[in-house]
Amino acid sequence: IDLSGVKNDMDCRLDCYDETLDEFKQLYLHGVRNIVDVTNRGMGLNRSYVEKIALESGINIIQATGFYKMPFLPSDLMNKSVDDIAHEMIEDIESNNASIIGEIGTSLNEWKQEELKVFDAAVIAHQKTNKPIYTHTTIGTLGYKQAHYFISKKVDPKRVVIGHMDLSKDLDVIKKVIDLGFFVGFDTIGKNDYFPDDKRIEFLLELEKTNRIHRVVLSEDLTRKSHLSYKGGIGYNYIFTDFIPNLIAAGMKETSIHQMLIDNPECIFAELE
Repeated sequence: IDLSGVKNDMDCRLDCYDETLDEFKQLYLHGVRNIVDVTNRGMGLNRSYVEKIALESGINIIQATGFYKMPFLPSDLMNKSVDDIAHEMIEDIESNNASIIGEIGTSLNEWKQEELKVFDAAVIAHQKTNKPIYTHTTIGTLGYKQAHYFISKKVDPKRVVIGHMDLSKDLDVIKKVIDLGFFVGFDTIGKNDYFPDDKRIEFLLELEKTNRIHRVVLSEDLTRKSHLSYKGGIGYNYIFTDFIPNLIAAGMKETSIHQMLIDNPECIFAELE
């Protein structure tokens, strides 16, 4: 991923190959065999880099297509039709090894015109290819609105993950999105400055208690060199070394953890087989 141009910060260019590979080899030892990578166009997507990491680590990396959100969208996007944008996504799926559409995003409390255009194109690409969709909600905002958008477009909710819903800090909204049939991403694990992990755990225990854990997926959201362990960050393995042990200590069932890490992702991709 490379967001350094827009952010004017070289920390946002994850070109640290050897350090990334070292962490992925540790992930392999934790049992990881598949990672969904939702880096897309405008975010520094480098398919050959990803394929090399996958080959050397032994972990299958499921790659994405799509466009992110403002201000990371290509400058010529508004000159393209929705069909043209959808065609680019479909071409990535048919020719460039992409198996998920995402992460497509909305801005903080605002759904900008350019972003809606990407969503409209993503729906067309989804309907053509049946690939699942993964969204970005800025600090968890507009997740419920995204869900209703997909319903209005007749997209099957179980083919969609509404991302970053942990950052909404609103358990009632998370429950509402799940009750509409969507998956939600608790996918910024370890970003305690945004939302503390003890609250994530509290929310997850409540979702388990109310029989909603079958619609939750877990991930970290590392976009900077300083997020990696060699720079003193939490690193990719934090979810296994810290977060899951804390979940278990708080009383979550092993079956629920298996559900979020294995069963739910399998459900999201099941219809692709």
